[in-house]
Amino acid sequence: MEKILLVLLAFMLVLVIVFGGITLLNVNNFEQMKEYIDTFKTEGVESELTPSKDEHGNWYFTTDEDFKVLHLTDIHLSGGFIQAESDKKAINAVAAMVKAEEPDLVIVTGDISYAIGIGGTINNEYAHGMFIRLMENLGVYWTVAFGNHDSEPYNLHKRDAVADMYADENLVYCLFEHSPEGVFGEGNHVINVKNTSGDVVESFFMIDSHSYIRQDLVGGLIDSLMWNYDVIKQNQVDWYEDMIELYAPGSSLCFFHIPVYEVKDAYDEFVANGRADTDNVKWLYGHDGEEGDVVVYASESEIGDQLFEKAIELGNTKAMFFGHDHFNNFVIDYKGILFSYGYSVDYIAYGDIGNKGYQRGCTVITITPDGEFGAENIVHENYYQDKYQPLYEKETVDMYPYFDK
Repeated sequence: MEKILLVLLAFMLVLVIVFGGITLLNVNNFEQMKEYIDTFKTEGVESELTPSKDEHGNWYFTTDEDFKVLHLTDIHLSGGFIQAESDKKAINAVAAMVKAEEPDLVIVTGDISYAIGIGGTINNEYAHGMFIRLMENLGVYWTVAFGNHDSEPYNLHKRDAVADMYADENLVYCLFEHSPEGVFGEGNHVINVKNTSGDVVESFFMIDSHSYIRQDLVGGLIDSLMWNYDVIKQNQVDWYEDMIELYAPGSSLCFFHIPVYEVKDAYDEFVANGRADTDNVKWLYGHDGEEGDVVVYASESEIGDQLFEKAIELGNTKAMFFGHDHFNNFVIDYKGILFSYGYSVDYIAYGDIGNKGYQRGCTVITITPDGEFGAENIVHENYYQDKYQPLYEKETVDMYPYFDK
């Protein structure tokens, strides 16, 4: 019995030493990453427009000129010491694109964190802390809509705690807001662009597409492995409708992480028609680079996701922007609404994706003073163009598409 106890004690001591060592390595890595990120302070963009809050507590910009939005998605920072070099590459890329484009607003559609353990940590505070520090150093106004990886079931910090990090009143440039009371999820918020006459030209809706159907540790873990993604809830759709009615914008755009299931409907219809346009679907440009299930969308619950149906009914939203499927970067018109996959930044989540480059970049969205919006207002930009000159050397990658259709 005594020998068994000694063995158990020795085993526990080994665990303490191992996990204690890993914790110290990650703490040290985080401090080193903060020093690395601070080197980008001189790379910042000085914003010419300063937002204000209206009587409803929502941010707005005022301009009679074009307004530029930079859409980023799927940054996938591990936050851990094992993937520190990959994290640096992602940070370097984001800084280069922000600096070159000088946007009025950056909108990130989630999966900033990828603290699933492959980097040596499941503490998602590291990844989020790194990204927040970077964006604040860059000096550009920005906001986020969370993705499924931003708060995994086993992460140390749940979605509400992560939201608190982005809603920190000490942040100068982050325009993220907690969801209104009674609206499900974190970070459902709207940002408007007004002209000097006070008319809302454009509304940007950031919508939490959540993570997995089950939120408990075991159920959430199973759902994450089975790709059982949650749907946008009805009270979020109601809030969206209320904001459309309140502001009556010239047009509006929606930003979220996981595609609504109509994206798959549109893609499947296009493919079934021999990859040719139909009455409902117009393929505009881009590449469908995913293998297997090309569009991984939110699972249909008993009620389903009613956002697209409501957008069709209201007739105000011109486009929806999302990420999630890293090798997709196509834009299609489905029943009059544009679906736009953003270029991903990810260097670690998809096997050897760090060595591939055709899918890495950003989306530039231009809002014009007349409020008109179409496919010409959306431009996908690849990171490996010469116009993006990072502070640190840009890696050499394979630019051949991952999977030809």
